[in-house]
Amino acid sequence: MDRFVIEGGTALRGRVEISGAKNSALPVLAACLLTDQPVILHRIPRVKDIRTMMDLLIHMGMSLENGETGAVTVRAGSSLQPEAPYEVVKTMRASSLVLGPLVGRYGRARVSLPGGCAIGARPIDLHMRGLEQLGAKIEQTHGYIEATAPEGLRGAVVHFDRITVTGTEDIIMAAVLARGETVIENAAREPEVVDLSDLLRKMGAEIEGAGTSTIRIRGVKHLTGAEHTIIADRIEAGTFAIGAAITGGDVEVVGCVPEHLTALTAKLRKAGAEVTEPAPSVLRVRGTGRLLSEDIVTEEHPGFPTDLQAQYMSLMTQAEGIAIVSERIFENRFMHAPELVRMGASIRIDGRQAIVAGPRRLTGAHVMASDLRASASLVLAGLVAKGETIVDRVYHMDRGYEKIESKLAGLGARIRRTQ
Repeated sequence: MDRFVIEGGTALRGRVEISGAKNSALPVLAACLLTDQPVILHRIPRVKDIRTMMDLLIHMGMSLENGETGAVTVRAGSSLQPEAPYEVVKTMRASSLVLGPLVGRYGRARVSLPGGCAIGARPIDLHMRGLEQLGAKIEQTHGYIEATAPEGLRGAVVHFDRITVTGTEDIIMAAVLARGETVIENAAREPEVVDLSDLLRKMGAEIEGAGTSTIRIRGVKHLTGAEHTIIADRIEAGTFAIGAAITGGDVEVVGCVPEHLTALTAKLRKAGAEVTEPAPSVLRVRGTGRLLSEDIVTEEHPGFPTDLQAQYMSLMTQAEGIAIVSERIFENRFMHAPELVRMGASIRIDGRQAIVAGPRRLTGAHVMASDLRASASLVLAGLVAKGETIVDRVYHMDRGYEKIESKLAGLGARIRRTQ
């Protein structure tokens, strides 16, 4: 099992290129199920979750071809098996994303309940309830969701009791081929939802309101092929931005979308980092030598992303004062905190709040990653810790970060992968 060995004490400096967004590429790949024509996708990140989704599409009968420029062409096979078995998707939360397109186009789906990070419940009931409102019949047996709509789906008003990103994406994909109009209320506003909708519109879908809390979809009879470039990964960009601040470094984050990161950059500025935009799609973050504690509350977009909470907690261990980190999205996303404490951090957990006192002198230790973003927080802590830090179970990080150790090493970090 791979691990990272980090020798702390080096400030990150230089430029780093951001990969395509994993959380955008997953639904975009699922959307390829909606057409029998080729879809050409650029900037697909080479991470484990994407490989799993590609394996799933191939298992169902799709073909994927890697081009010389890095583009991936996805084509429908002559026949398709609308099933996502446990053996293929057991490590990935996003398996539910194929429910909508399969039922919407083929009238049936059998999908294993999702796996992935153990950061709390991500109930799929919102997906199932939405599909039922569109006319699908849903059953849950033997760890699988079985959905059927032999007469096709029909448009309806789908109101989410709570905001769900994958639920919003799933219903959008189900509704694009449904009869009539579908209105999604209390929809997720994340950039990844907008990116999916942009691709679907290129394929001929009629979608309005993506990026707002109300999305309208008028069903069409069929979709065509298209060519699309995945947006930049805002979580990867945010992780490197925090890396510059925590190490007192100077990093240009290249190829990002700064407006997707405004909740983070506002906090970084208040915490004492210097944040500028020297060019379009470039964010420069410079540590000024003194960090100040600043509270955060994780919220749905455009609020502070839950996927940057763990990394930000590491930053606050080096800030003067008391910071309260409040987690409102997932109920079990502080599993990195005890590992940070082992490195010398002062963190107290009180329900859904973590109280972080700093600055604390961190020292290298042998720590274990519990999930994808926890991995990143421990790596960031290792960059500023005195001595050697060993981060075990970095397969979690491989699910969502492309060549993270190479990119960090390119910025001057002393990090290597071992077994």
